Amino acid sequence: MLQQLFSPSVQHTLDLIGIFVFAISGALLAVRKNFDVFGIAVLAEVTALGGGLLRDVVIGAVPPAAFTDLGYFLTPLLAALLVFFLHPEVERIQGAVNVFDAAGLGLFCVAGTTKAYEYGLGLTASAALGLATAVGGGVLRDVLANEVPSLLRWDRDLYAVPAIVGATMVALCIRYDALTPFTSGLAVVTAFVLRLLAMRFHWRAPRAWNRRSAATEAETP
Repeated sequence: MLQQLFSPSVQHTLDLIGIFVFAISGALLAVRKNFDVFGIAVLAEVTALGGGLLRDVVIGAVPPAAFTDLGYFLTPLLAALLVFFLHPEVERIQGAVNVFDAAGLGLFCVAGTTKAYEYGLGLTASAALGLATAVGGGVLRDVLANEVPSLLRWDRDLYAVPAIVGATMVALCIRYDALTPFTSGLAVVTAFVLRLLAMRFHWRAPRAWNRRSAATEAETP
């Protein structure tokens, strides 16, 4: 069994915080799309739990934690309720929400990679599921909201890359028998800091080399 970064109670608390912040982002998008209260709740739940559900189904950890821990299911509903009544105030602290979102990204990519490996997957597959855990909910959120997933848009600051870096660091630590609370924490912090730097300096992934298309974001359907 791999060493855990935190005690189970602390890990659970951090999971709930990450779920809450991810749910906030889903609920805010639903408000911007003029969804009703049910739509707000659905986007909050999907954004918060989608990545973890995908990971658990793939690795055979069923029923998924989202259905065995009531806190995981209720936390997104609490976030949806908060946004439903106070979305102007929540929008004003979007910067703080983004910081917590970056922290959740770092935590979930590491936790997802570790859990996938514990269930018998190889290092590459484990890292891929670590990425899916961190960003899967956001992709499902955008698809349900009829938007091109932020993960795929050239005009958005790097999001997947920090998660890939964090997950890869964990996979390498496992490969060389160096996964400890310190190295796990270092992977979380690295992904977190990379995401913050990407937001601060608007780092973006390169597009196709010598591409001839003159299409702009405004022209994208």
